[in-house]
Amino acid sequence: MARSTHQDFAASDGSAARGGPVARDADRPAALSLLISLRPSQWSKNLLVFAGLVFARRLFDGPSVARAAIAFAVFCALSGVVYLVNDVADRETDRRHPLKSKRPIAAGTLSVRAALGAAVVLAAAALGAAFAVLGPAFGLVALAYVALLALYSGPLKHIVIIDALTIAIGFVLRAAAGAVAIGVVISHWLFVCTILLALFIAFAKRRHELVLLADGAISHRPILGEYSPYLLDQMIAVVTASTLIAYIFYTISPETTEKFGTEWLGLTIPFPLYGIFRYLYLVHQRDGGGSPSDLLLSDRPLLACVTAWILAVVLIIYQPL
Repeated sequence: MARSTHQDFAASDGSAARGGPVARDADRPAALSLLISLRPSQWSKNLLVFAGLVFARRLFDGPSVARAAIAFAVFCALSGVVYLVNDVADRETDRRHPLKSKRPIAAGTLSVRAALGAAVVLAAAALGAAFAVLGPAFGLVALAYVALLALYSGPLKHIVIIDALTIAIGFVLRAAAGAVAIGVVISHWLFVCTILLALFIAFAKRRHELVLLADGAISHRPILGEYSPYLLDQMIAVVTASTLIAYIFYTISPETTEKFGTEWLGLTIPFPLYGIFRYLYLVHQRDGGGSPSDLLLSDRPLLACVTAWILAVVLIIYQPL
C-alpha cells in the first residue's frame, strides 16, 4: 500500500508539472508561502512551555501567565526559523517525498534566499526579545534550542538514534524554557516524562516514514536505512513502557503528594494510558504518526483525551480534594 501511494503521488507530480496543482501554487504570494513554511500548524508543540506554569500552580498569576505567553511566542518564532533552515537543507530530498514535495521551498514557490533572509531576521528578533524581555537565562535556553535544532538540520539527523534524541531534547528545552521564564524550579519529573514521550513520538514518526516511502525511504532520508519497522517497534515498546511507568511513579510519589497537598493526581493515570494506546493504534492501523500535531488535532478521541487530562490535572492540583 505504501509503495503504490508513493508511485501514485509521483504520477500526480508529473501531471502537476504540466499545469496541475503545483503549477497553480506558483501564483501563491511570497508572504503566504513564507507563512506556510513557518508551519503554524506545528506551533502546538510549543504549548509545552506552559507546563511549568501549570505544575508550579501559577496558572492564575497574571505576571507569570504573561511571561509564559511571551515565551510561547518566542518559541513559535524560533521553531519557524528551524523549519525554514531545515526545509532549505532538505529541499532536494523533499521533492521526492509524497507529502513534503508540497512545501513551498521544495515546490519552488519560496526562494532559498528569501527563506534564509526571513530566518535570520526572525531569529534575531526572537532571540533579542528572549534576552531583553525574559532575561539572560531564558535567552540562553532559547539560543541552545536554535543551535541544537540547527545542528539537527545539518549532521545530527544523519546519526542513528541521535537524530531522535535531538528531537526529544528539543522538547525538553521547551519545557525548561517555560519554567525558566517564570522563575520556578525545573522538576526532574518534567524532564523525564517529556524526553520519554518525545522519543515515543519521534520513533513513531520514523516508522511512519519507513512505511509510507517503502523502497524510496533511503533515497529520501538516508538515515532511514539504519532503521527497520521491527527495530522501531522495539524502541517504541521500550519508551512506551518507560513513559507510563515514569508518569505513574510521578503521580503517586510522596514528593508529588507533598507538593500539591493531594493524593488524587493518580486518578489521571488512565488518560496517558488511553492516549498512548490510541496513538499506537493510529500509527499501526491508520498509518498515522507522520505529523504528531496534525494527528492530535484531527483525531477527536485523542484530542478529547489530552483535553480531559489537562482539565483533570488542573482541577486536582489547584483544588485538592
